[in-house]
Amino acid sequence: MSDIVTDNANSDAQWRQARAQMLLAPGVANLNTGSFGPLPRAVFERVTTLRQLLAEEPMDFLIRQAPPLLWEARERLGRFLGADPRRLIFTANVSASVNMVASALRLAAPGEVLLTDHEYGAMHWCWERVAVRQGLTLRTFPLPVMAETPEEIVDAVIAALSERTRVLFFSHVLSPTGLVLPAREICAAARRRGVLTVIDGAHAPAMVPQVDLDKMDCDFYGGNCHKWLLAPTGSGFLYMGNEARDRLQPLQVSWGWHHDRGHPDQRDDYGSTPRLRQFEFEGTRDPCPWLAVPAALDFQTALGWESIRRRNQHLVANVRARLADLTVLRLETPSHAGLHRFMTAYRLPVGTDAPKLRRDLWERYRIEAPIVDRPDGHLIRVSTHFYNTTQEIDHLATALAELLT
Repeated sequence: MSDIVTDNANSDAQWRQARAQMLLAPGVANLNTGSFGPLPRAVFERVTTLRQLLAEEPMDFLIRQAPPLLWEARERLGRFLGADPRRLIFTANVSASVNMVASALRLAAPGEVLLTDHEYGAMHWCWERVAVRQGLTLRTFPLPVMAETPEEIVDAVIAALSERTRVLFFSHVLSPTGLVLPAREICAAARRRGVLTVIDGAHAPAMVPQVDLDKMDCDFYGGNCHKWLLAPTGSGFLYMGNEARDRLQPLQVSWGWHHDRGHPDQRDDYGSTPRLRQFEFEGTRDPCPWLAVPAALDFQTALGWESIRRRNQHLVANVRARLADLTVLRLETPSHAGLHRFMTAYRLPVGTDAPKLRRDLWERYRIEAPIVDRPDGHLIRVSTHFYNTTQEIDHLATALAELLT
């Protein structure tokens, strides 16, 4: 695919060709890549081709064709994430990745699992179960969500850590507000105190410019490829830090578990390593979403990663400018360039009927933008990727003005 982007990344007209290569429902303003990314046509065609091969001759595909494709996908994703491919386990999604870690760790009790107060609800429940099973305390601490500098975030983490903390779990990018945490600095602070770090990186790949997992020095990092990377549903990963990887055990024992492994981190004939295979081979499964990750990388590489970022920064600025006119909304995502990317959240007025607003945005305006329930009220979160248009942002602003005033 040829590069279709001109130097002016701020004009919707320059991105019509890119948008035309996406599978988008006609008449829908999809402002929710933060939940699910739509597929580029090239990625859909690739995963469909792979699934046809799997359907036609499963044995040939799974035994002969898939292994080299799996290793290629692992190497490509590893280069993109700044990660040693021998430390990358393919999973279905970040929830599967975090559950794999949480179920395997054996932590010294008494003690605590420490989370920020903005973690994804299902992941909070995951660690709640760990605490109950292992006789630990689950504790949350407040983040300064409208911080003006990354140092404010790091200071809040350091203040929350204690001698009782066994694991620190946090999101690289907060799902409710889009706040980007300084993950590398947080991991360094935790490591100095002997605390394991487990990171929910659901939103980071392809949104945070340089994830650099090998340099982050975390213990475990789970991520999704089906959001900003625009890979098929069912493509996620778990990264294992060098020192913590021996603490991990698979949730399911299958044929990857007990065989002549040789060196645990040496590439094998299955597209993995003996260590990785025990996690990825859970029995018969469809690996096609994993194998299509290179197609997703190719698609955005052809558009130009830096051009995409400039485009997305332009769209974020447009969101902030248009919604600033609605005085009933309050910005809940920091303005510091290092603390936000392409998700922008707003506090909704007190007393907003959230279920009705969700219905009206979809049924009356065909807008996909999640209403987030928080203990202190409701937020609306706007995700803007390169395929979005300023007209869609205008449509959202008009809808909210009519529904909230």
